[in-house]
Amino acid sequence: MTGRTPLPRRVEVLAGLSVAIDLGLGQPAEHMLRSAVIACRLCDRLGLDRTQRATTYYATLLMWIGCHADSQEYARWFGDDIAVRSDAYLVDWSGIPYFRFLLGNVGRGEPVGHRVKTLATLFRDARGQIATLVHSHCMSAAALARHIGLGPDVERVIAYTYERFDGGGLPRGAAGEDIPIEMRVAQLADMVEVHQRAYGVDGAVAMARSRRGGQFDPTIVDAFVADPDAVLSPGDDDPWGCAMSLAPETEIALDDAGLDALVTAIGDFGDLKCPFALGHSRGVATIVDTAARHLGMSMVEVDTARRAAHLHDVGRIGVSSQIWSKPGELSGAEWERVRMHPYLTDRVLMRIPGFGDIAAIARAHHEHLDGTGYPLGLGGAALGRAQRLLTVAVAYQSALEPRPYRDAYPAERAASRIRERADRGVLDGECVEAVLVAAGHKRARVRRDDTLTPRETEILGLVARGMSNREIAARLVLSEKTVRNHVERTYTKIGAANRVGASLYALEHGLVAPVAEDTSG
Repeated sequence: MTGRTPLPRRVEVLAGLSVAIDLGLGQPAEHMLRSAVIACRLCDRLGLDRTQRATTYYATLLMWIGCHADSQEYARWFGDDIAVRSDAYLVDWSGIPYFRFLLGNVGRGEPVGHRVKTLATLFRDARGQIATLVHSHCMSAAALARHIGLGPDVERVIAYTYERFDGGGLPRGAAGEDIPIEMRVAQLADMVEVHQRAYGVDGAVAMARSRRGGQFDPTIVDAFVADPDAVLSPGDDDPWGCAMSLAPETEIALDDAGLDALVTAIGDFGDLKCPFALGHSRGVATIVDTAARHLGMSMVEVDTARRAAHLHDVGRIGVSSQIWSKPGELSGAEWERVRMHPYLTDRVLMRIPGFGDIAAIARAHHEHLDGTGYPLGLGGAALGRAQRLLTVAVAYQSALEPRPYRDAYPAERAASRIRERADRGVLDGECVEAVLVAAGHKRARVRRDDTLTPRETEILGLVARGMSNREIAARLVLSEKTVRNHVERTYTKIGAANRVGASLYALEHGLVAPVAEDTSG
């Protein structure tokens, strides 16, 4: 991880964000990407101009960006917020079908007594209650669009996500051409993608025709049904590549500052899933950044670890708020869903070009040194230093935050908890001390006694990867003689006689960064 990986384009990071949104909707990965491709093809048929097409692309890709920000409220009414959102795609939210859907899903997964009580409360003013929920969603979506830098046009358009062409939508009751054309296209694209996947092209056409003039603009429906096969073949085997080829900003690359701003915003987005986690990812990232510098990690390693810290919990979106907000003990099935969230983080991040190292760190944020963590039960030499550091930072920051089943711990208790876990071999002791220093605690002890300098630590990591002195010199822009001297001093300090001994030492102490999978092909 000492070499600098090319930074992704902005649209590629936003596409990764759309995969996280898919998780919150209960849809397969790349649903929103396929919908964006369908929307672009509809724009071409309708003769929309370049600006309208660009706005439609981003509005479709991220129209449900607020879907998880109101998950706590959704769970209050419907129980499993993700399952309800998924099923809602199959229902026209109007008239009797709408009320039948509400009746069947209120308090989903909750005891009968709770369901009856919730039903009575909701149906005293069903439209008013749902309007409040929708208003919250639209406000959140617009704010998040602004937060990640999508621009005023997209921010304006996605506020109409729940409106209907016939005026029966929420929260404004906007109708006809009062709804921006970009959102009218996005609504149909989003819905036909799901119905085509579930029922085939004929099913998607039947759904569009049945809602023509109701949920959907008749002109857009007619443009779709005139040749649905051509519209509904968005990339087939490669929806990601197809969506990227149609992106309005394919030429725009991010610089380091731009990428940092975007990953910070996405981390904030993920934390909104649970009100008690607000600011969690920022707190973890701040600790990781300072602690990594204290450990003498290179700037490339520091940047990668900090970005992984911002993004580590984005997979939380794919687990129902019904589980996250449970005050009591989780069932076996619920616990298994919780254990999946680092894997879901990995699914999102591995789609973004150049994010392999970030994903490798982020997905390990609940792995333990003794192999007792999850989701893979990795331990010891399988965990690099950045992975160990992130795990400790997450444990410390989480202890400072309240949870539905406990109050927040004072800083000293949070510190003693991670020290105790280090003494039991669960957490890396060196990383624990670095995190405590970063968090402002007095340093208790330094467990490493090899006295390696930051440069020697960096060179040791490259030696462990099998690089020759010449290759290391070229990588670090040093002379071979300087590298050789560093290697000899490093071997002496750690008591290694050769490269194998040095490599084993690096593995045992987490000094070898994880190697990213090659996703370029």
